[in-house]
Parts: sequence; C-alpha cells; structure tokens
Amino acid sequence: MGEIKKVVLAYSGGLDTSIIIPWLKENYDNCEVIAVAGNVGQGGELEGLEEKAKKTGASKLYIADLTDEFASDYIIPTVKAGAVYEGKYLLGTSFARPIIAKRIVEIALAEGADAICHGCTGKGNDQVRFELTIKAFAPNMKIIAPWRIWNLKSRDEEIDYAEAHNVPLNITRETNYSKDKNLWHLSHEGLDLEDPANEPDYDKILELGVTPEKAPDKPTYITLSFEKGTPVALDGKKMKPSALIAELNKLGGANGIGIADIVENRLVGMKSRGVYETPGGTILYFAHEVLESLCLDKETAHFKQHVALKFADLVYNGQWFTPLREALSAFVDSTQQTVTGEVKLKLYKGNITPAGVTSPYSLYDEEIATFSEDEVYDQKDSAGFINLFGLPIKVKALMEQKNKKK
Repeated sequence: MGEIKKVVLAYSGGLDTSIIIPWLKENYDNCEVIAVAGNVGQGGELEGLEEKAKKTGASKLYIADLTDEFASDYIIPTVKAGAVYEGKYLLGTSFARPIIAKRIVEIALAEGADAICHGCTGKGNDQVRFELTIKAFAPNMKIIAPWRIWNLKSRDEEIDYAEAHNVPLNITRETNYSKDKNLWHLSHEGLDLEDPANEPDYDKILELGVTPEKAPDKPTYITLSFEKGTPVALDGKKMKPSALIAELNKLGGANGIGIADIVENRLVGMKSRGVYETPGGTILYFAHEVLESLCLDKETAHFKQHVALKFADLVYNGQWFTPLREALSAFVDSTQQTVTGEVKLKLYKGNITPAGVTSPYSLYDEEIATFSEDEVYDQKDSAGFINLFGLPIKVKALMEQKNKKK
C-alpha cells in the first residue's frame, strides 16, 4: 500500500469519515489525508469541522461552497422533471452526491492526489453515486472504500475504534442514527427504524419541523411564482432557489409538512427503511405539479410522467453525469417553456391544499369548460367523436357476435 502517498477524503465529520482519517494513516504508510467537505446547505454541521479534521490527522480541510449550484443545477432540474423515486422519495441524498463528488475530483486533481476515499457503506447507494461521478471526471483515479476492506462490521465497532483513537464524536450509541442533511432534506436510518414494525419516535428524531399534531391550528397561506418551471418568488418576494427552498423549509416544517416514512428498494438489491424530512421540497413539488396541470397539454403531461420515472431512477442510481439524464433534462426544459404563473397554497397540519392558480399560458378555458350556456362548444360534435373513438370496440363486439352464431 506504500504507493498511496496522498489521499483526498470525502469528509462530513460524521462517524464514518471521522475514523477513516486515522485508519488511512495506519494502513497507507502515514499518507497525507486531505479532507473535503461539500457545503450543500447542511448549516451548523460544518461548524468546528476544520479543527476536528486536523485533530484526527488531516493535513487540511477544504469546505466547498456548493449550496447555490446545488439548488439551481441539481434540485430545480429534478423538480421540473417531477422525478420522485418509488412515489415517495424526493431524492435528497441522491442528487447531492454527484455535485460533492465532482468537486472532490477537481480538488484531488489539483492536489495531485493518488486516490480518493469515501466513507460509504458497501450496502448502500452512495458508494455507487460517488464512484460513478469519479469515473466520469477522473476515470483512472484509484478509489479507496474502507467499508469494503476493513475489519469493522458495525457502527458500534466504529465507535469503539473512535474511542481507542481519541476521535471526538458528537453522538452516543443510543442516538447513533445514520443521518444525511442538506438544504433539501434530512434523512434518518438505523437503530429502531430498522424494524418496519416500529413506529418512528418523531418527537425524538425530527429536526426540521414538527408532527402534524403539533402544528398550529391555523392554516398558513403562501403564493409561489414560477418562470419556465423554476420557482422565482415567494409571496411576491424575488428569491434565488437556495434562499426560497430554505424559507419553504421553515414554513413547511412549522406546519408538519414533508415527513415520510419509507421502505425503498436500494440499488444494491435490498430494501431499506428511513424517515425523511423534506418540508420545503414537498411544497415545491406540489406547487409545480399544480401549475403544470394548468399549462401542459394532455399528451405532453402524460408522456412527461414516464420521463419522470426514468429520471428518478437515474438520479437515485447515481447516473447524473450521463447522456440519457442530460437528454431527459433537455426534454423537460422544452416542456417548461409555458410553465409560468402563480400558485397559492394552504398549509395546514401536514396537508397542502391548492388555493388558486393563474398563468398567462393557461390551457384551461372557462368558456369551453363551463356547465352554463356557451357559444363555443357544440355538444352535438361529441356524437361523431365517440363513434370514431369507439369504432375498434364496436368492430370487436360485432366479430364476437358473428362467431357466436356459428
């Protein structure tokens, strides 16, 4: 292992990556370890990170400020696509990994590193997401994945290792949930959540908001403005996507919105259970869908649903930097040219209810749709339409009648 002299580590300061620094130095001949943390909106988790990284053996720590790019170039394209994995998961961890891994590759190449290391478990999806991105931008870079080669078999053993090597931790064995936090969401896995029969103790684990039961008894009304599918303002105030999402997180969290208890199919073949908090994202997806219902024609809207399923799979599977994902994004962007307007929503105890929608590109025509008398739609026309639309059914029925008489 002596040929590895400099390693760039994807570093969060959590349990896994904290113990990886001394482990790398032990197993790779006291190699230099450069830690890289991607700031994708996780807030306070970055405080004290440089001191901690250096104290455990890193030569330096880069904190890459990626929040605005994350929101504009990864979150918003996914929202515009309407991509939701298995009908529930809003892809919070999935689309954060490619942008972080891309920046890590850039730093590794600039530093002349011999390898990139990550702390992803061999049972999870993130190992795939990180490594596919590394292959996309540094195809010959050596990748070190300790979970696939070290002797530690559990998070309890990791804590033992940390204590033996004087690695500071901000968790205990009782609060040792596996978490991932960014601007978009917060996920919780492990401990009592590993048994789907257990109801989550929401009062203990929720951090971005409250349960619907504890939300206010009075509804909150908001208005979101969109331009070509991109959210641009909240209650008339122009905002960049990252700021708008952060504000929606506060409003959604306070009203008990965006809590999801999910059993999902991991890429590596097993099912996993997690609790996800995505208050702002849940509101944004809902509002965008409401506006699309007004602005997209039927054929485009229905075909886009198929695209959304594939888009979600690509993002979940770490295939962000692929020709197909880029092609699907191009299709989505073409559908969003008229998705402009305002959506008013009512937030109340975990629920989101439409409270009005307007668009200069609305395909809804009240004069045509009205139940009152109109001078636009001739109802007699429907008879000929039904005759033609139902012709295959009629022909089949006539054939069956004919054969029954034989």
